[in-house]
Amino acid sequence: MPIVPDSKNWTWVLDETCTECGLDTRTVAFPDLPARVRANAAAWPHVLERSDARVRPDEDTWSPLEYGAHVRDVFRIFDGRFRVMLTEDDPTFANWDQDATAIEDRYAEQDPAVVAAELIEAAETVARTLEAVPPAALGRTALRSDGSRFTVESLGRYFLHDPVHHLHDVTA
Repeated sequence: MPIVPDSKNWTWVLDETCTECGLDTRTVAFPDLPARVRANAAAWPHVLERSDARVRPDEDTWSPLEYGAHVRDVFRIFDGRFRVMLTEDDPTFANWDQDATAIEDRYAEQDPAVVAAELIEAAETVARTLEAVPPAALGRTALRSDGSRFTVESLGRYFLHDPVHHLHDVTA
């Protein structure tokens, strides 16, 4: 059964602490992002090895496997977004419908071990991209398809919230 799509605009996490996962992105320095991404990714294989990895806790919530596949794709999507921001002037990101992707790519049917390996690989790729960002590029800008404007720095903090929040979703 498909999950009801999340229609929240999560950009508020740039200005206040997330009361659900506890992350305050305002306290995260850009140079710390690669290590935080790697640490987050390192926790996912354990989650995806659990016997309940394919089980949705209720009909409105993704399973740990579905969340893991989503986080893998978040790492991939944001790696592409950072690369575009660093090579194009003020690009506009194409819309990414994460809920449609979950259905089309059959997240619930994927192999948890494969998802874990791909998640680690995608995290390492985006971590390396973030490590290569020169300080002078942190102010480069882009627009999301809904008109939200980000700098490389603010997109980094916004991006971090997603895997942190979803790890909390499956471990809390």
